[in-house]
Amino acid sequence: MTDTQHGHLLLADITGYTSYVATTELTHSQEILTELLETIIAQFKPLFIISKLEGDAVFAYASETSIPRSEAILELIDATYSAFRSRQEAAHRRTTCTCNACRNIPNLDLKFFSHHGEYFVQNISGTKELVGSDVNLIHRLTKNHLSEKTGWKAYAMFTEQGLAHFAAPLEGLIEQPESYEHLGEVRTFSMDLRARYNELMDARRIFITPETAHSIYEADYNAPPSLVWEWFNDPHKRGQWMTSEIVPVLKIGGRSGVSGARNHCVHGDNQIVVEDVLDIKPFDYVSVRHTPKGRKQALDITFRFDPINENKTHFSMLFRGVIPKAPEWLKKQLCLQIVRTMIYPVWKLDSINDLIKADR
Repeated sequence: MTDTQHGHLLLADITGYTSYVATTELTHSQEILTELLETIIAQFKPLFIISKLEGDAVFAYASETSIPRSEAILELIDATYSAFRSRQEAAHRRTTCTCNACRNIPNLDLKFFSHHGEYFVQNISGTKELVGSDVNLIHRLTKNHLSEKTGWKAYAMFTEQGLAHFAAPLEGLIEQPESYEHLGEVRTFSMDLRARYNELMDARRIFITPETAHSIYEADYNAPPSLVWEWFNDPHKRGQWMTSEIVPVLKIGGRSGVSGARNHCVHGDNQIVVEDVLDIKPFDYVSVRHTPKGRKQALDITFRFDPINENKTHFSMLFRGVIPKAPEWLKKQLCLQIVRTMIYPVWKLDSINDLIKADR
């Protein structure tokens, strides 16, 4: 008998798919949709198990123990939508074809539905199928009244039950009750992904390059970027190699991993280092400023996560010293001193591969 499991259910649904296929040349439309679906799958795979493709949608699930930091789901949605838009815009820019399929690429968009509940994996003649009332619910959510109310074409919808498993409530969500036969009323909470994407694109990019860095650390880790990302953004995981306590003290919109958020790093000697998140693109890079409490001198750091292949990441950490109104040589000396005396002796970066292996 199959045991009932509990976990996160996530459905990504391409908006405008039906009308797109109906009004475009089949060969070109299928090529473009295949590219977009592959983009979604590539983003989902490191954290979720792909249950199945459903024409214009990707349905996936993950046990609650496999994603202990639920904010990772929000980061995954951000990253997937950004990757989808980038692939969509690139496909439109690079084509000189004037067929309807190519001209109408910008009409496509993406919606996400997130829920938490019970399910079990049914195996019939070698074909695995996820079943259960909560599985039915997340699929029924695709038929909702949110777009009628808001005009949104791209959004992330969370059920009340799903949000209950997040560490902090999200701010600024639109509440929308939905009612379904046999399932009753469902309270949903949604965010506008187009507005979120524009916010990310319009944000000032703070990114230390190799040419402007005062010091660089590099290593290869045996996991995809999304999993390595967790070891540098999950406070509990960071504490295992930083040998310090990470305390989120300021969340923006209920989220700790966004520009403007602040953490305190408490070291063994009770020295507090304030960490301000300056810029972030989930699974790609994050830039922070580390300032010892009570001081004006600081250290800016960009953490980069570049995929080598689907199971390996080239990680780089780029440092710059920050001293108000100081010459560049003095900033570099400060950076090298901090890195040499306060970073490398305390941050056990060479242990991360072993930690990743032990966590799997």
